[in-house]
Amino acid sequence: MTPLTSEAAVPAEDMGGIGPLVARLSRAGQRLRQADRTNPWVLDTTVVVLVFLMFCMPDLLHTDGGDADGPHRFRVAFIQLSFAGMFVLQAGLVVPLLWRRRKPAVAFGAIAAVFVLQWSLNAALRADIALFIALYSLALHGQLRQLPWACGIMAGAMLLVALRASVAVSVWDALFFLLSTATAALALGLMVRIRRAQLAGLRDRAARLEIERDQRSRLAAAAERARVAREMHDIVGHNLSVIITLADAGVYATAIAPERGREALHIIGDTGRQALGELRRVLGILREAAGGPENGPELSPQPGLTDINALCAGVRAAGLEVVYRTAGAVEALDSGVQLATYRIVQEALTNTLKHAGTGSRVNLAIIVKDTQLTVSVKDTGPPEATSHHPAPANEEGHGLAGMRERTALYDGSLSAGPTGSGWTVEATLNLSPIGGSQ
Repeated sequence: MTPLTSEAAVPAEDMGGIGPLVARLSRAGQRLRQADRTNPWVLDTTVVVLVFLMFCMPDLLHTDGGDADGPHRFRVAFIQLSFAGMFVLQAGLVVPLLWRRRKPAVAFGAIAAVFVLQWSLNAALRADIALFIALYSLALHGQLRQLPWACGIMAGAMLLVALRASVAVSVWDALFFLLSTATAALALGLMVRIRRAQLAGLRDRAARLEIERDQRSRLAAAAERARVAREMHDIVGHNLSVIITLADAGVYATAIAPERGREALHIIGDTGRQALGELRRVLGILREAAGGPENGPELSPQPGLTDINALCAGVRAAGLEVVYRTAGAVEALDSGVQLATYRIVQEALTNTLKHAGTGSRVNLAIIVKDTQLTVSVKDTGPPEATSHHPAPANEEGHGLAGMRERTALYDGSLSAGPTGSGWTVEATLNLSPIGGSQ
């Protein structure tokens, strides 16, 4: 796009005054094409009228031959037609041009037949130019497989003219001139045809690129909606599970130990405010910053491994016993890996809170070794249960699907299943430089 822009920016005086002229001619051509699409017969009729005025009228006005142009020996070599005969032959040559674009092969054939008849009578007319116009129109508008036959007919007709004109000029000179003119008409028609095909191809390509751009935009929007939905699920699912568990515990604690009930309410408030802050952060990326970033909401950074302690404290307040440990250079992980790890841990603890309930013990381990990060979340299940807590029925659900997507971003894997009476979630992330941050 840059070359076109820079060329368009060249002042008119730097182009020798040609720029404005080209622009006016381009606009005139566009208007002419638009008018032709609306009334196609007007242009064809105009061509016929111009050919008649320029090439037929001179012959009709000098039927006696007294003022005819050209050398005397050339004029007397051909017969002098009557006004009626000349008019009929001219009509046969010119009138078929009305169909030169709709039925170019038929128009060329009709004009060629009249042309051969005329020269068979040993008559010369300026209206013979119509045969070259018909050849040009056939090359431009007709079927390409018809061109060899048309070229053969044209060559035969030119040979006939050269033989008839041999009394005035050399046969080879006449053939050279006539065949050169026919070749020019044919080449011009093919050149315009190829140019129009190229322009049509460019327009089609531009339309397809626009469609592909819209499709890419829709795919990007769908991917962004899926990402936001995953974030919303992680935030809302975890915090609501904590709030519901605390609310249920607070109901029983109020009657026995009112101070524990008040503590549960405080924790519910803190958890709700935290969830609200995270929701504002996620929803903030969906808003259009019409007034600039200074007018937008104040957004907190994405959670990382340093926030896991607060996450564990929240689920401990809800009744889970969480033992959290790390190993390796976890502080050196980039923000994308830390966010993915945080969300995996958050979803795993949420599932434990929902399915195992309070009183369960959770061992949480985050281990970095070489180029691999392992997240392990193991719970003991409900205290009184004899088997592991059930998995979601019939389907994996958004939680496990979201965790699999996050591990897949880092070429990792996820396994989740029962272990004794409890449940184990283990995720492995590849830390080699092939993934990306979210």
